[in-house]
Amino acid sequence: MSLNKVMLIGNVGKDPEVRYLEGAGQNGAGRKVATFTLATSERYRDRNGDSRENTEWHNIVAWGQPADIVERFVKKGTQLYIEGRLRTRSWTDKTGGTRYTTEINVDNLQLLGRRDGQNDGGYQQGGQYYGQQGGGNYQQGGTYAGQQGSGNYQPSGTYAGQQGGYQQPSYQKPYQAPAPAEPAKPAVDDDPADDLPF
Repeated sequence: MSLNKVMLIGNVGKDPEVRYLEGAGQNGAGRKVATFTLATSERYRDRNGDSRENTEWHNIVAWGQPADIVERFVKKGTQLYIEGRLRTRSWTDKTGGTRYTTEINVDNLQLLGRRDGQNDGGYQQGGQYYGQQGGGNYQQGGTYAGQQGSGNYQPSGTYAGQQGGYQQPSYQKPYQAPAPAEPAKPAVDDDPADDLPF
């Protein structure tokens, strides 16, 4: 048994880069991929008792529907919760050397909040995207290739439309607990003989 799962909460380091890939869509629409960096920080005290902070930068790749969400709502400073898988890819650089990079392919994306003063066109805090997609193989020349599955987008705000070549996501309303039932009113019995305790 093996498991490849990553969970991160952090802030986007710069505005995402969104690319449209050729040849995989209806009506001339291509596949979409969004790439960005996510910073996670941990605070600790060193042996002298001084407070320290260590920041890690993670390369994030979102395909298809998650890329749509990234394109619409994510910008530098956005706080995100991401679940995904590690993927290492290699390529040959200009000098003929082999280079490697490790990325996180997004499976689950949740916007946790926004910075003061941001207006995201109807998006309300707490929107989520759940889905699964295949990985991407990075090819020389800056294009990605991969497979996209279907997923569910559960918005708090609005989201509409079918994106090129993908199944329309199924929408689910958030769970609402049923209203509590009113307590039953006791039956009124006017017979005074029933008031005796024995």
